[in-house]
Amino acid sequence: MRTEGLKNKLFPRLCALLIVGILIGESACGNKDKEEATIGGEEVPTFEEVEGANSLNSPVAGVRSIRVRNIGPLRQVFNDSNYLQLEAARRLGIEPISDLASAYNMRRPIVKVESNEFYQIDSLRHSVPYLVPEAAILLEDIGRNFIDSLSSRGGDSYRIKVTSLLRTPETVSRLRRVNVNATDSSTHQYATTFDISYTNFYCLDETRQINQGDLKNLLGEVLYDLRKNGRCLVKYEYKTGCFHVTAL
Repeated sequence: MRTEGLKNKLFPRLCALLIVGILIGESACGNKDKEEATIGGEEVPTFEEVEGANSLNSPVAGVRSIRVRNIGPLRQVFNDSNYLQLEAARRLGIEPISDLASAYNMRRPIVKVESNEFYQIDSLRHSVPYLVPEAAILLEDIGRNFIDSLSSRGGDSYRIKVTSLLRTPETVSRLRRVNVNATDSSTHQYATTFDISYTNFYCLDETRQINQGDLKNLLGEVLYDLRKNGRCLVKYEYKTGCFHVTAL
């Protein structure tokens, strides 16, 4: 009887200990799973979370990509200093003029450049649309080569956009009030220099859009080849979002 009574007393305690052991084991397994699901203390995303994040990086609907050639970091590739460009501008260009009227009395001719099938002239606030003939030809060649290169890779409907051309000392002075990077020794004053945007291209057909980064790198390719052939000097302008080009 004493043995039977002892069993009756111990059985509930054994059951309780068994249950506690099971719970502790499950808790340990749960912690282990959690540890295995972290890297460096950060939880590893689930498959669903990864898929959701990838969808944010998916191409925008209707915007195509094109093949581009890797010529290196554009900011390093196109780093011709203002000093070098100024020397070239003084050799090839006109003497700085106070106004357009005085340009017509100079021996060195300048020509008006207007939007055409090769490029688009942006609204000009601090310059006027004139260049020396050599620079005008260079600008047209850049626009033509850009279109040809784009077409060869299955793209179309885009033109380069020109954002600045000939400046006078007066327009340079006005520009310096709003752009601390503008310099008194601006090569734009010699009608040899123009700026081409790499952040904004003229699109003829909004239904056939192309990735802006690809367009930027394609323009870089065109400028790289012309620069290599001794046609121009180029500065990658980071803050103003343009290629600063001087004809040679």
